[in-house]
Amino acid sequence: MKIGIDVNVAPGFCGGVAPALRSLIVTLGSLTDGPEEYTIIVASDREREWLHPIGANQKFVTRTQLHKPGIVRRSLRRVGDWLSGSNASPCLPISDGFYESLGCDVMHFPTQEYTLCAVPSVYNPHDLQHLHYPQFFTPSHVAWREAVCPAACHIAQAVIVNSQWVKDDVTQRYGIAPPSKVQVIPEAPPTLLTPEPSIDDVERISKRYDLPERFVLYPAVAWPHKNHLRLLDALAHLRDHRGLIVPLVCTGALHEDPPASALRARAAEGHAVSHWPKIKAQLARLDLVDQVHFVGFVPDEDLRGLYRLSRCLVLPTLFEANSLPIFEAWVDGTPVACSNVTALPEQVMDAGLIFDPFDPIAIAETIARLFTDDELCEQLRTKARRRLNHFDWVRTAKAYRAIYRRTAGQQLSEDDRMLLEWDWMRDPSRVVVP
Repeated sequence: MKIGIDVNVAPGFCGGVAPALRSLIVTLGSLTDGPEEYTIIVASDREREWLHPIGANQKFVTRTQLHKPGIVRRSLRRVGDWLSGSNASPCLPISDGFYESLGCDVMHFPTQEYTLCAVPSVYNPHDLQHLHYPQFFTPSHVAWREAVCPAACHIAQAVIVNSQWVKDDVTQRYGIAPPSKVQVIPEAPPTLLTPEPSIDDVERISKRYDLPERFVLYPAVAWPHKNHLRLLDALAHLRDHRGLIVPLVCTGALHEDPPASALRARAAEGHAVSHWPKIKAQLARLDLVDQVHFVGFVPDEDLRGLYRLSRCLVLPTLFEANSLPIFEAWVDGTPVACSNVTALPEQVMDAGLIFDPFDPIAIAETIARLFTDDELCEQLRTKARRRLNHFDWVRTAKAYRAIYRRTAGQQLSEDDRMLLEWDWMRDPSRVVVP
């Protein structure tokens, strides 16, 4: 069986989608217990180098042909008249024969972009943040998502999301029936595929980024929903009302001057104007310039060192399908505090502290607890080690493979069926935890 995976990301610019997709592709390439072959579709040498080396069961194909845009109302007749009467004018790219020419049995579109083609397809909508926070997107991008996402969810043979929270959101808002068409497959820490840093590596990383001796870490692209502004308010509150100076280190692209190769990614995310100027102004207004360090995008091997050097991870995001930084913090023994919204509580369970991300004082008090309470931090590390055992890229990749097999009409093994019946984020009880 041949599966095509359409890579369409800008590494270092697209937030968590990029490392998660790379981890999936690498792990699929390591599975040797099945007959599957994978065609990895890339648009540039940069994407090819980013994914290199690939497995013996994988090969690269460069996307050289363009897809002709077109109105697809006629093509949508088979999904019913769910769009009839809508004011939207859904436009999907239509394959000009490129996807069909690859000879694949299944085509996987793992980002929110989708191309209508004659090959049975699998689609990852990731989340519907644009409906919850339309103010964080350009109007044209909200319209684009609402043209592509619901159509793709109805047309694709299978839809994959990372959490039950997102599944409920997608099925209810888009009327997907039966709900079983939307499959929950939890992810795992991308940094598990990165070598463990040595003591010398950690020391080198500390010097490279000129890190303070004690700091809180927030890895997040500078997008509005990541809620940097309230986090800065919380730090100012601790300083002004508790006399507690908490240094903060932030990683992630600032979207300040993106390279040309990343402009399409910005358009895909819908952020026409960088949020960084507002963050920069807030730093100056609150007199936090010397206390908060934005170091930009860092490579995976450095990120592991940053986790190990940090006192804790704080994640005040307003919206998340699931959080890769939470997974990554657990890998390197970093205590976690995060928002109590969307899928985060079911991901963290008892292995982290949660707070209201709309309340800077609540954020501040939670940070203060982790910054000053050694016993609490050690308790959370112990719980995190247990919780981390529930997530594994091999299990995730095998679940994706089971979806590919089902989409192609292949007979599923008992292991395949078990994986597709099991949401191990919410129900980890099937895992034997030491």
